[in-house]
Amino acid sequence: MTSATTTPNSTPLERDARAINAREHKIAPGEIAIGVIIGRTSEFFDFFVYAIASCIVFPAHVFPYMTPLMGTLWSFAIFALAFMARPVGSFIFMAVDRQFGRGVKLTIALFLLGGSTAAIAFLPGYDTIGHGAALLLALFRAGQGVALGGTWDGLASLLSLNAPVSKRGWYAMMPQLGAPLALMVSAGLFSFFLTTLSPADFLDWGWRYPFFVAFAINVVALFARLRIVSTHEFSRLFEKRELQPSPVIETVQSEGRNIIIGAFAPLASFALFHMVTVFPLSWIALFTRQPVERFLAIEVIGGFVGVLAIVVSGFVADQVGRRRLLGYSAVAIAFFSIFAPLLLDGGDLGEVAFMVLGFILLGLSFGQSSGVVASNFSTATRYTASAITSDLAWLIGAGFAPLVALSISSEFGLAASGAYLLSGAVITGLALYVNKELAGKDR
Repeated sequence: MTSATTTPNSTPLERDARAINAREHKIAPGEIAIGVIIGRTSEFFDFFVYAIASCIVFPAHVFPYMTPLMGTLWSFAIFALAFMARPVGSFIFMAVDRQFGRGVKLTIALFLLGGSTAAIAFLPGYDTIGHGAALLLALFRAGQGVALGGTWDGLASLLSLNAPVSKRGWYAMMPQLGAPLALMVSAGLFSFFLTTLSPADFLDWGWRYPFFVAFAINVVALFARLRIVSTHEFSRLFEKRELQPSPVIETVQSEGRNIIIGAFAPLASFALFHMVTVFPLSWIALFTRQPVERFLAIEVIGGFVGVLAIVVSGFVADQVGRRRLLGYSAVAIAFFSIFAPLLLDGGDLGEVAFMVLGFILLGLSFGQSSGVVASNFSTATRYTASAITSDLAWLIGAGFAPLVALSISSEFGLAASGAYLLSGAVITGLALYVNKELAGKDR
């Protein structure tokens, strides 16, 4: 099978990228890593911009007729729609990939992602169109989810598979850097506007600006990824590794067990992901008198700590193995869950300690939560199976996390959020124990 048949050259952007790379050019892991980091940062930026707005904008803009708590819970319910729609997007865009090529798929998906995000920037409030505001928000959020299903490009799997065996952990952590980088930018933007604008101006127009920025970042990410995807060397590498889209139903039938295990293995890190990003911001906004912009600044610091911890995870994983590091991290997260509520409720110093410790653990665990699964799948199904596993992992571990954590904490106190985090650590431990194949291929 030739590259012409597996990756059709179907869009002007892809043709331009091919022209730039027409000279003989070998794609090095470092170049793939850059494309992966840029792509993941753009995706997570869309994620965090919406998540932050769910805590401090939508309750007042879309649900002003409810209590702040109920408005936030409804915002989190709509937040979950993207994770529910993501597998649908994967199903649709895998078909597009097989029919028209990876460049066409990425172009459509990223413009849909950026368009859905930018559309939220124009969202009228409840005072203008009533309940239509919530319906539009739900529609745009679902559009984000469908688009995310199409942004899977296989670069992360290709990066891991083409990395030296002794540095698999180092290269596996690189895609995960996009999360803290995106958090730092999005939290910094919101903090800036909250600090410089009056509350009325922020709720009127200030909150919309980060959504416009998201569209611009997606355009940059699109070309950065197409530059790699469109090269002949990249096509040959994909053929060599057989990282081609396979039929979704057949893939699930043949790889169902590994997909399920892979979806539950990172649950501890995904639960912690929301415990140190989305949930604490909602708690501060609802139940304390502290300025939200101050806590967003703390999250920027936490994001920087997370970047460092993710980098460290690459070194550690190459020494002890990725599966073992995930297991140790799950145990550490379980211990952290016991005193995390006390820290979050412990005033200024406690909040800083909560964020710093939380992001250290998040970086170590989240840094290796992807890439450890791909080696389990057969080469014929690896591309599609990895995409499905990622979709299910985010749905199970992240989709309803803010909603569940805030619901139980508002009812039973912050200690309940610690119990929720503990459950994620236990499930990760069980998944790693059950998956014997993963234990045999952890390097």
